[in-house]
Amino acid sequence: MNYIDLFAGAGGLSDGFIRAGYEPIVHVEMDEAACYTLKTRVAYHYLKATENIGVYRAYLRNDITREQLYGYIPRDLLSSVINLPIGGESNSKIHSLIDDQLDQKNISKKDVDLIIGGPPCQAYSVVGRARSENGMKGDPRNYLYVQYARYLETYQPKMFVFENVLGLKSAQKGIFLSNMERLFEKKGYKIEVFTVEANNFNVLQNRKRIIIIGWKDDFVPTLPDLEAVRLNQGDHVESLLKDLPPLNAGEGKDKYMDYARLPDKYLRSSGIRERLRELTQHVARPHTQQDKEIYKIVVDKWNNHSERLDYNSLPEKLKTHSNRDAFVDRFKVVAANCPYSQTVVAHIAKDGHYYIHPDITQNRSLTVREAARLQSFPDSYYFEGVKEKGSRTAAFKQIGNAVPPLMAYEIAKVLKPVLESVT
Repeated sequence: MNYIDLFAGAGGLSDGFIRAGYEPIVHVEMDEAACYTLKTRVAYHYLKATENIGVYRAYLRNDITREQLYGYIPRDLLSSVINLPIGGESNSKIHSLIDDQLDQKNISKKDVDLIIGGPPCQAYSVVGRARSENGMKGDPRNYLYVQYARYLETYQPKMFVFENVLGLKSAQKGIFLSNMERLFEKKGYKIEVFTVEANNFNVLQNRKRIIIIGWKDDFVPTLPDLEAVRLNQGDHVESLLKDLPPLNAGEGKDKYMDYARLPDKYLRSSGIRERLRELTQHVARPHTQQDKEIYKIVVDKWNNHSERLDYNSLPEKLKTHSNRDAFVDRFKVVAANCPYSQTVVAHIAKDGHYYIHPDITQNRSLTVREAARLQSFPDSYYFEGVKEKGSRTAAFKQIGNAVPPLMAYEIAKVLKPVLESVT
């Protein structure tokens, strides 16, 4: 099975499909840093497939540069990552680049199996609308699904997978979702909308999302019920943290560190901890003394009393935010003894107050690697910045906006027999 990935981000959705045995044709993404992440992931998969993974390990150890890493990868593979915004004048160029990849891979347009991906979600998210003065009305991102439909029309895949936030159902009182359905039907596709929770797919995170499965209206598929999936094995968040070296605020290394202990069952079965021994991007943010005082209160409240902090209950000297009515849970521990964490969102790039490590002796927020694990990214995933050196802000943003690869993998698996029945 092959696919085109639109609005690819850092490739979380794509990586799940690759793990399930699908082959990417192209990834299209406008963010430059995310495109470097995608290229580095292309390098990983190529080197692994050609039994040359030692080159990738050398990159994680900082023995070779990114440019040197890419020198081992065929140009046509690297050029399958298209760094352009979808829409407007870019579309013709994107189509040309996709057609080049189809030719190189000997795939005709009529043999494209899938289009996957979902437009940026800020315009549909409840939080995004609440923070916008006009509720995101007039935001051009509201209409990126129109561009998605144009790619369906051009490449006529057998099916598509469209991921987005739960707020899509309520945005403009459901008008956008209704308009999507009508537009997709006009392009020759029927759809079914599923509301899924990542923790039901064995991701240790509370993350509700919309998954729209679309199919060409010339066949009737037997779709799996994604809402009925229950794959959680009873694991807890501590499984994602306990093999990592303890850090204090401001400590750690981008490339690389050794693990503190062997992986547990969950890390092995989920594919998060692989055979590579190089641990990267385990660097803790520096924090102010005031923040660290608050963090200790937050962690103590949860670990000893199973209580969350209400911001207004802090000592007066620690309350510096003028808004005392909204976001009173702005400081929150990632509870080790829970089966899943709070939702990881792109705001983690701004500060870590909502993602405090549960070990009070470390007294810090999560590292990039810990946040990536909550999203079920494998440890072999390296999140790039625009420059050679990894950017913590860029990495957090990519992680917060991603689809959990483990959830994507399970969706890809159950869709495979449906696709095979129509090829």
